[in-house]
This record gives sequence, structure tokens and C-alpha cells, in this order.
Amino acid sequence: MKLQGLAKFVIGFLMAIAILFFAGVSTARYLINRLSALPPRPVFANDAPASDTLAPPNAAVPDTGQPSPVPFPPPSAAEVGAYSARVTQPAGLVLRAEPSRDSEALGGLDNNEDVVVLQSSPDGEWLRVRVNDGGEGWIKAGNTQPIE
Repeated sequence: MKLQGLAKFVIGFLMAIAILFFAGVSTARYLINRLSALPPRPVFANDAPASDTLAPPNAAVPDTGQPSPVPFPPPSAAEVGAYSARVTQPAGLVLRAEPSRDSEALGGLDNNEDVVVLQSSPDGEWLRVRVNDGGEGWIKAGNTQPIE
């Protein structure tokens, strides 16, 4: 009779351990799967609309009626001290309306994009630049390299 009670206790204990183990494994797998799913891509107001279909690589480019971008001319003689430069920041730069982090963002500059540096701020922390489309703005200094 004692042996039978001991066997019931051992079997019950092992079953309880097995139930806790499998419940823990199931919970861990559920949480890992939920946390490893990527969130949806954020959509911003200035994003271009996504097309549902991609054109084949050899497809003709449709004429949009807009001129194709051409490189801008080097600084003119009237722009004393201006020089051509290339963006060296790998993440790109934010083009701002004023030489301040708190000013309005006008757009962005990609790495290796050419600009014309027109002037430097009095404290030397910002550069006023002209971009390829003719727009002007301020970028953080130290992120460009003069073009020879």
C-alpha cells in the first residue's frame, strides 16, 4: 500500500512538471512569434505614392513632360567664396530653412549629392547651400567635401 501511494505521488509530480514545461514552451514560442513580426511601414505626407506594379527593367521610361535633371552649373563669379562640394554624410543631410535644428525642414540631401556652398553661418556650424533643383537651404557643417 505504501509503494502504491509513493508511485502515485511520483507520477503526479512528473505530470505536473511536464504540464508546466510544455505550458512554458508554448508561451515562449507565442511571445517570440509575436515580437519578431515587423511593424507596418510608416507612411509620411511627403512619400511618393507606391505603385502596385513594377515596370520590367527593359521597359521604356514614359515621358512626363518634365525636363530631365541636369547638373547645375558651378558657382558664378558673382558668388564670391562659393564652391562646389559633395555630401559625405552616409545617412544624408536635412536641408533646413534657417541655420538651426529647430527650423523647418525643406528636404533632404543624399550621400554623394553635389551642392554649391554659398556661405557659412557666423558661428561656422551651418552652411548655406544651393541644390541641383535651384533651391537653397542650410545644412550642418562638416558633412561636405569640396570638389576639385
